[in-house]
Amino acid sequence: MAAAAAAARSRPNILVTGTPGTGKTTFSTALSEATNFRHINIGDLVKEKNLHDGWDDKFDCYIINEDLVCDELENMMEEGGNIVDYHGCDFFPERWFDRVVVLQTENSVLFDRLSRRGYTGSKLSNNIECEIFQVLLEEARESYPEDIVVALKNDTVDEMNANIATLSDWISSWSPMLS
Repeated sequence: MAAAAAAARSRPNILVTGTPGTGKTTFSTALSEATNFRHINIGDLVKEKNLHDGWDDKFDCYIINEDLVCDELENMMEEGGNIVDYHGCDFFPERWFDRVVVLQTENSVLFDRLSRRGYTGSKLSNNIECEIFQVLLEEARESYPEDIVVALKNDTVDEMNANIATLSDWISSWSPMLS
């Protein structure tokens, strides 16, 4: 099914996921600029289009309505050429993605990034634990074919630039017949 969906597209779709603070949005923006792909930040989309079921005071975020998000994205994903940026991945249809990138960050770097964002208490510790236990990598491996899931270390600007170059090369060589 995923191969048939990919065959209908002329350009691949990429999901960039990982624990908050691993650099998903910065990375996705830079990759979008390097490839001329559309960057879709799910957090922004949820806010702009009201694709949520209210506010979660405990976690200080919107309660995403996954069905509304998927309905909103369906036509764009069929076109291809998208970089989807979100900290979760298990609710997106498998057929949408040709590469799933899980960004990972060393815990002290992640702690500093999240602290600068104002994360404290359980929100900070929950995200650090999520990274320690590789929750997002496991979720990606359970939700998508293992051969399309890649984990990339993203602690420094140099690592991010190398990751962008790697993915840009992969996009250049991508063929829907190979997916």
